[in-house]
Amino acid sequence: MSTDTTFAALGVPTSLTAVLEDRGITTPTPIQAATLPDSLAGRDVLGRGRTGSGKTYAFLLPLVARLVAAPNRRRPGRPRALILAPTRELATQIDTALAPLAKVAGLTSQTIFGGVGQNPQVQGLRRGVDVIVACPGRLEDLMGQGHVSLDAIEVTIIDEADHMADLGFLPGVRRIMDRTPRQGQRLLFSATLDGAINVLVKRFLTNPMTHEADSVQSPVAKMSHHVLHVDGDAHLPVLLDLTAAPGRTVVFARTKHRAKKFTRQLNAAGVPAVELHGNLSQGARTRNMADFHSGRAQTLVATDIAARGIHVDDVALVIHADPPVEHKAYLHRSGRTARAGAEGTVVTMMLDEQVRDVRDLTRKAGIKPTTTRVSVGHPLLVELAPGDRSYAAGLVPEAPTSSGRRASDAGAAGAGSRRGRGPGKGGGRASGQGRGQGNGQGGGGQSRGQGSGQSRGQGSGQGPGRGKATRPGSSTVYSTSSSGGAAAFSAGSRAGSRRGPR
Repeated sequence: MSTDTTFAALGVPTSLTAVLEDRGITTPTPIQAATLPDSLAGRDVLGRGRTGSGKTYAFLLPLVARLVAAPNRRRPGRPRALILAPTRELATQIDTALAPLAKVAGLTSQTIFGGVGQNPQVQGLRRGVDVIVACPGRLEDLMGQGHVSLDAIEVTIIDEADHMADLGFLPGVRRIMDRTPRQGQRLLFSATLDGAINVLVKRFLTNPMTHEADSVQSPVAKMSHHVLHVDGDAHLPVLLDLTAAPGRTVVFARTKHRAKKFTRQLNAAGVPAVELHGNLSQGARTRNMADFHSGRAQTLVATDIAARGIHVDDVALVIHADPPVEHKAYLHRSGRTARAGAEGTVVTMMLDEQVRDVRDLTRKAGIKPTTTRVSVGHPLLVELAPGDRSYAAGLVPEAPTSSGRRASDAGAAGAGSRRGRGPGKGGGRASGQGRGQGNGQGGGGQSRGQGSGQSRGQGSGQGPGRGKATRPGSSTVYSTSSSGGAAAFSAGSRAGSRRGPR
């Protein structure tokens, strides 16, 4: 395929190419150039491409074009198109990408996933929508309750099919697909095409056109890979050094507990970070991703939930703080950087006992990383993450006020700085009265804080009213407040306290 191929030459309607041009998208990616002629012609398509290859527009453009060309109109509870996604974040991202295309075409869409109340989703379905972007679990729930029927579906798309398989969603996907009309068009996109995916293909796709623009094991030319061999006591200091550099960074942890711990440690040192893992409520996940998208937090600490399909512009550095177990996870994690032709750096932190595992991992992933033994102060760290290090704006612990609003929203943010030096009477990280365990009236309540040099401090909150600690087991959420004119970040603590690095 010629590199000067345009979307118009592939058959994309002018109204949609104009939307892409407004967003600076003028040249199709390989997976788009390969699949669009067939998908726009109405054929079933099986597309394989690594994460970050542009699969989303590869299926959104033909979907919108088909619905516009058809005379059918939306009806309550009977959508015209279905996009299945494995995670809430990916479903939201797909719907966001769809929105401008749908707007010029006069179409409507609705996301459907769990972790949030179903009533807004039910109301949207009752009004009638053209496209639903859904996770299998909640969609099956609403189908069972009679809120949605799939008998009018004209186009069905399965995105990240291999991740669906990894998460155990394929039985639900098969049940959902069985409820869609056989004569409808079906598009399936995946980073890998293994036995589980072939079961879906054989059962639901009719004479599919298969396009493999690239492989999950195809390393990105503009992505550099490094393994940093560190001693155990240097692991956190090296991680802090890399994340304190300018720019967006995604840090991957092995477990939810580890992700939460790394986030706490980064914030305690003054590096603004948010977390993303399965223990968070959907509202917390959405707010944390919004903080990362907007730049209010420069580091996202995640489990493998974020390794698939989540796109944030200008992620220059991916750090495997915990090496993944298998090579596919490594490649999907690494795909958060070097997207859409941009350059990116991938760093794997390796302890002595992980040398053999990391060697096997990179070999199976088809990459040859540069391995270097480092500690804080090694010149390679500045090369991998250029720029001055900043430790000025970590997260501040914050609990809801009695009215249900977070203290910063109620004007009760404290004025203490990161290291506990501020106009308040106490050190540490007090940021409003009654936070943590305090219940003072205008000051004096005890607050556990995140100082850089100490883990607890006595706060002298300055806001009115009576604050109260978060419930044990509640999700960590992040909002922004200001302190001394610099951006500060606030979090509701899972256990009502925030301790520094251990």
